[in-house]
Amino acid sequence: MFDWLKQFLPKGLYGRAALILILPILTIQLVVSVLFVQRYFTDVTQQMSRNIMPELRMIETELRGAASAEAGFAAAASRASGLGLVLTRQDEVQTEDGRVFYDFSGRVVIRTLREAFESLKGVDLSDLRTVRLSFDSPHGPYQLQFSRNRVTARNPHQLLVYMLATGALMTLVAFVFLRNQLRPIRRLAVAAEAFGKGRTVPYRIAGASEVRAAGAAFLDMRARIERQMEQRTQMLSGVSHDLRTPLTRLKLGLAMLGDGEEVQALERDVEDMRRMLDGFLAFARTDALEGDAEEVDPAELARRAVDDAHRMGRHVIFQGAVGEGVALWRAGAVRRALDNLISNAVTYGGMAEVSVAILEKSVRFTIEDDGPGIPEDKREEALKPFVRLVPGRNQDQGSGVGLGLAITADIARSHGGSLRLGESERLGGLKAELILAR
Repeated sequence: MFDWLKQFLPKGLYGRAALILILPILTIQLVVSVLFVQRYFTDVTQQMSRNIMPELRMIETELRGAASAEAGFAAAASRASGLGLVLTRQDEVQTEDGRVFYDFSGRVVIRTLREAFESLKGVDLSDLRTVRLSFDSPHGPYQLQFSRNRVTARNPHQLLVYMLATGALMTLVAFVFLRNQLRPIRRLAVAAEAFGKGRTVPYRIAGASEVRAAGAAFLDMRARIERQMEQRTQMLSGVSHDLRTPLTRLKLGLAMLGDGEEVQALERDVEDMRRMLDGFLAFARTDALEGDAEEVDPAELARRAVDDAHRMGRHVIFQGAVGEGVALWRAGAVRRALDNLISNAVTYGGMAEVSVAILEKSVRFTIEDDGPGIPEDKREEALKPFVRLVPGRNQDQGSGVGLGLAITADIARSHGGSLRLGESERLGGLKAELILAR
């Protein structure tokens, strides 16, 4: 039922923690302000307004009991002066109330005085320091003026100002503390994201005990993964290099036997074994890519791959790039992935088209061909190493050992991306999308 609210909430940990911090403070200040204004401040204003009522009634009684208007106003003015009031006669009675829009206590003053005096016709509080009351009497209208401090508390806003200032100061202190607590979490997230993209950034364990435990677990996990990758690479490289020696002896022995049909068949088998060993080495190198990540222009990288394919006599068309920008990649590995996809496309199809889309957080390379493609139910299996399973793309049409797509998928994963296979709507063959994080 609160799904609609989630789209307005912060997505990051820092924003959510700040919201958890600020929301209670604002709620407490709002509740205290409402209680202070409605209960304490309103009650005080009502009580002070009632305290001046006897003096106002005394002036009203003095005027009503006088025999003439001159005598009544003279006696009332003298008594008002002794009470700290200023009495003035008016030509006509004022019937409108006046106050500034933010004068909340003035509303209480007007309501309290009007309830007590029927002869009160107007209350002017437009001057925050003075109260002017307009009365009607048998001897004519008059006005009483006195200080505003007699009906409202002096500086009632001080509590609110102190409360807001203290809340702002405590919020600032809490923000500094919160930032220091969240900084190790953000560093851990950056290190984990970089490792997912095939980069290793320095990370030092810091923060609270829970964050330290998570950081230590991440470092252990990263060390185990790197150790497994190194062991796998060493094993494949060792096996491939060890097999090259007997393979070389076989080639020399076959060269000494002559050029018979059986010898030619054996030479083809030896050549297939050589290609398989080269594939093993290439597959092993995908987990041990040399060099550090560097800024690469994706469009220029794809254009160079297409140009090199042209020089090899392959029919490849570069469709251009959408968007612009650079990415932080291992250029050699990404180039190897593009070469594998282009080679795969022209091997099983007559032509290939290459396009690039540079997005905000990723880059998508699209390679399409006009070959037989791969059935949808076989595409996931086609990404596995040493797999050659599709009748339309079998060993008779290509010279690979089933490692091209697996190597490309490994390179994509090491750069925080993926390799997706689909059907080309324009050419009718396979569409391979190499998606890499920027």
